[in-house]
Amino acid sequence: MPELPEVETTVKDLNKKIKGLRIQDIWTDWAKTIKSPKDFNTFKKEIVGEKIRKVERRGKNILFRLNSKTLLIHQKLTGHLLIGKWTLKNKEWKSNNGYLKEKVNQYIHLMFYLSGSAKGKANKMLGFSDLRKFGKVLVVDSKNLEDLEDIKNLGPEPLDKKFTFNKFKEIFKKRLARRGGGGKIKQVLMNQTVIAGIGNIYSDEILFEAKIHPLKDIQKLKEDDLKRIYQAMKKILRRAIVLRGDSMRDYRDTAGKKGRYQEIQKVYQREGEECHRCKSKIKRIKIGGRSAHFCPSCQPR
Repeated sequence: MPELPEVETTVKDLNKKIKGLRIQDIWTDWAKTIKSPKDFNTFKKEIVGEKIRKVERRGKNILFRLNSKTLLIHQKLTGHLLIGKWTLKNKEWKSNNGYLKEKVNQYIHLMFYLSGSAKGKANKMLGFSDLRKFGKVLVVDSKNLEDLEDIKNLGPEPLDKKFTFNKFKEIFKKRLARRGGGGKIKQVLMNQTVIAGIGNIYSDEILFEAKIHPLKDIQKLKEDDLKRIYQAMKKILRRAIVLRGDSMRDYRDTAGKKGRYQEIQKVYQREGEECHRCKSKIKRIKIGGRSAHFCPSCQPR
């Protein structure tokens, strides 16, 4: 699933390439992607003719700020957005821009026709390629956005300048104060109500950088441990954004290109390979149904 760096990369691309354009028309062959309003024709009426004022990110959600509406897209497991021009022939999208040469970009199930004016000829298209069809799209009145379940329960943004180390510490303090608080640090970092945007890839990479075992209970973390995790979180996420995300699996940017973070990742999906620090073998374990990759020597439990 695209995480904070991949979504941030996409949002930056969208602002550069389609900010200020209008949604002229919409096509889909999988209306189940639209969650609200569930009727596709009603969904079209809500946003056709609307101007894309700006695009923002909140957690892993992409927010298209329109006139009075907000279009939310969550790419889920295998989704990514592409910008270009396509032609629909025999129920298949054809393109001359080279995007569709790679299989992962061929699963377009939602297409937005964009133009500089409400009635102008479409000069750009925004396609949503989603192999597993788990993606989520909805439109909401902007004034009600913060009340949306997808938004209101999200934790703070890890790269927000206001998210200081003291606020980071406070999250763990409050969690431990609750009945049944605590938890394994890997799972806590991935909990979107605790901190927004971190998933399987970057929780592994952050904990390796901080030399913390993924199974370590947060109640056993000392202040120095928390400081290393906080600093690693900022460093890893910023570095991943510079490298335009991780494309080990399905993620591609809006030009259909891979990010480069997978070229430098230290533990994620490297089971059995040598640790870059100590040459020990990287191990993989299961935590709550998810994999965790770590170095047993650099990250002792």
